[in-house]
Amino acid sequence: MNGSSKYDHVSSLPQGLHWLWVPQCIKYRLAVLIFCCCNNTAPEYLARDLHWVTDDNSQRRLRSALTDQLMLPRTRLLTVGDHTFGVAGTHIWNELPSSVILAPTLAVFKRNLKTRLFRQSYSSH
Repeated sequence: MNGSSKYDHVSSLPQGLHWLWVPQCIKYRLAVLIFCCCNNTAPEYLARDLHWVTDDNSQRRLRSALTDQLMLPRTRLLTVGDHTFGVAGTHIWNELPSSVILAPTLAVFKRNLKTRLFRQSYSSH
């Protein structure tokens, strides 16, 4: 597999196999779920936790109201609240560039997202 022997160090294998590290895998899964929520292909109970900046009347005059950003819900408990789908997914979605977010299909979104996360992952390692 990939010209490696059983005695080679495994730290270079994920890059050669085009695998993401675990934190990037989690971001990937959450971002795909958010994309599905945006396109009405995810369960409604997930989509209920997401609110667009453009839907909030108090935010309409802000520059952020012109983008595809999600509103970050307030949480009381940092340890638990920040790990919920609505909060964690919103953080990840709002970090993505519009070139990824505005993908026409799920397949294109997945490809663009994985390429972005892969580059982020291996540029720092």
